[in-house]
Amino acid sequence: MTPTREHVTTEIMTDTPQANWRHYLELTKPRLSMLSVSTAMVGYLAALPYWNWARTLYVMLGTALCAGGVAALNQWMESDLDALMKRTADRPIPTGIVQPGSAFVIGWLMCMAGLGVLFQQVNGMSAFLALATMVAYLAIYTPAKRWSRLNTEIGAISGALPPMIGWAAAGRSNDPLGWTLFAILYTWQMPHFFSLAWTYRQDYAAAGMKMISVTDPSGRKVSRRAFIWTVLLVAASGLPTLLGYCSWYYFAFAAVLGLWILKSAIVFLNPEKRETEARRLFLISIAYLPLLLGLLVADRLIFPAVIQSFVNCQSGSYP
Repeated sequence: MTPTREHVTTEIMTDTPQANWRHYLELTKPRLSMLSVSTAMVGYLAALPYWNWARTLYVMLGTALCAGGVAALNQWMESDLDALMKRTADRPIPTGIVQPGSAFVIGWLMCMAGLGVLFQQVNGMSAFLALATMVAYLAIYTPAKRWSRLNTEIGAISGALPPMIGWAAAGRSNDPLGWTLFAILYTWQMPHFFSLAWTYRQDYAAAGMKMISVTDPSGRKVSRRAFIWTVLLVAASGLPTLLGYCSWYYFAFAAVLGLWILKSAIVFLNPEKRETEARRLFLISIAYLPLLLGLLVADRLIFPAVIQSFVNCQSGSYP
């Protein structure tokens, strides 16, 4: 018999293994949390800060604690829905391995510790943006999945804020490159999550989530939105060069990466190939983001020095 939400929230789990550190680590969604840390560091490094190892480590630690705490609270809030979906039913709370109260306490402690690290050891703006990310994710995006098909667009705000945390940590706030990083992260999330939503649409339907893939059984709207947002992503990826922050070398490589993900988004529009291409688009998006952001940081930090060394060598400046 299919479990109901009442069964999930009231049933006392027996014969379950005792929780260990791996289960508590799983509460923090380490891969998703690592993405937040990585993108925060991209914002930090792209700002070309005065290098300070202690400050850099505090930025990483504070962001990691905030991201892990938010993930734990998200699982606490959605444990009833997680139990109804095959891909999430084995998470620590639905299986009864970790008690909801424990997840709640751990999540809040991590969030408070992360905010404290950023506020005390980095600066107030980075802590404020981390707090804004928490509010956007927990108070807006998480409940929106139950009542709005625009939840992906809403949730992408919280997913795009970590680079701004890093940017602010380097002493920058409203610089155009910081907002460009926000735009890249925001637009990237659309093909990434729309393709995922299509692949797991039956799971989302079973849990009663208002995902667009549930309300659009043909997939036309899902694929069309994925394509439009991918076009915007490719455009956003060129802004660092057009705004004068990155070289045309970055622009050329970014264009190649853009054509790669855009091709998959175009194929995703084809009803006959939509099922298989959804998974392919999702995997390409996973590879696309670190490649693009790594290229951007390299162009800001490494390429200028390499090019200058080459110019000096050609001009005979070196003995």
